[in-house]
Amino acid sequence: MIAVMYNMLLTLLQPCALALIVWRGFRDHGYWRNLSQRFGFGDFLSAPAIWVHAVSVGEVQAAAGLIRALRARYPDSPLVLTTTTATGAARAQALFFDTVELRFLPFDTRANVRRFLARVRPRLAFIIEKELWPNLLRECGAQGVAVVLASATISMQSLRRYRKIVGIFAETLREFTTVAAQSETDAAYFRELGVPSARVQVIGNLKFDISLPDEIMAAGTALRTELGWQYRCVLVAGSTYAAEEAALLEVQRRLRAANIDLALVLAPRHPPRFTSVADSLRSRGTVFVARSAMTSVATSPAAALPAIDVLLLDSLGDLLTAYAAADLAFVGGSLVSDVGGHNLIEPAALAVATLTGPYGYNSADIITALRKAGALTVVNDVDSLASTVTALAIDTVERRRRGELSQRFVMENRGALRRLLDLVTPFS
Repeated sequence: MIAVMYNMLLTLLQPCALALIVWRGFRDHGYWRNLSQRFGFGDFLSAPAIWVHAVSVGEVQAAAGLIRALRARYPDSPLVLTTTTATGAARAQALFFDTVELRFLPFDTRANVRRFLARVRPRLAFIIEKELWPNLLRECGAQGVAVVLASATISMQSLRRYRKIVGIFAETLREFTTVAAQSETDAAYFRELGVPSARVQVIGNLKFDISLPDEIMAAGTALRTELGWQYRCVLVAGSTYAAEEAALLEVQRRLRAANIDLALVLAPRHPPRFTSVADSLRSRGTVFVARSAMTSVATSPAAALPAIDVLLLDSLGDLLTAYAAADLAFVGGSLVSDVGGHNLIEPAALAVATLTGPYGYNSADIITALRKAGALTVVNDVDSLASTVTALAIDTVERRRRGELSQRFVMENRGALRRLLDLVTPFS
């Protein structure tokens, strides 16, 4: 009965989901590309594939090391990467070019999923972090596809939802699913959903196995030079939302009033907001430059730029370079209550003293551990954000100490990728 109700609901909602995709396409044309893939269509592959699903940018980034390892381990199998968002697809294209078969995940109806599986014929499927689609899992089980939930995590809120519908894909969880969980808490939740204990292991978070480009620190230094920010305190705010951007600009105003020279990088979470953030900065009279408008250092030395206070990071793939240029980092989605926070590991890996808000429940274990190590500050509002930034902008020794603690924490927690590959060796 649950499966019947779920599929009836999906049938009714699929036109709405398509309309939402089309509407999003007016702001980000990437959503209009390959629309047929949302219904499971696409080319038939010549051989059974290894399939990785990563919902959006953060999961694609986390999957990068795994995808490189899978290419080396299964050189004769096509490698398929699916995403859900246009930004995830764009990041995947930038990372992997034409070395993987990139597709959108279909809407979770039986017909769509069956079309997708018939074309891809996965021999092994990896789902990164937290995407559990009932029909997708059910059909994988029906076709005998081994499913690995990699770097798997599940919140209490999600657990409550999955309990109501787990009957649809319970057999897949019992018979065909291996869980490589981020934490003991995550592992317990998956066992509660019905995955046998023998096939649940804690491997950690793949994001700790971040691969930093050799030239990343030099790129960060070059960016500061290009902006003329060599002697300013630079705060990089990654994956931000409107309320957070307003708070950060207020912090910059307060520090300026206190004669503290703070330069700010704003990296809005969603590309469709780039234009509205730029308009907001203009309306405030903020002196800013968009990253897309900057030319190379070679053709635009710092002397040719005005004295700017804000860099708007309106380009994908540049956040890591911005963090490499930072003295301080604020990780967004954490001062707003309905997001859960974003990736804390990137600035930590670069030894940047990092701040986040109180709503980081997507990374609760990481936040707890970073705070225990003395490497992370949680701020509750604009006042505590301002006071913390002020203190760290002045105290360069403390800023450096926290950054070093953050980097050490990341290094000590690496190894999830190796443990994951060991776990899936029997499937080879």
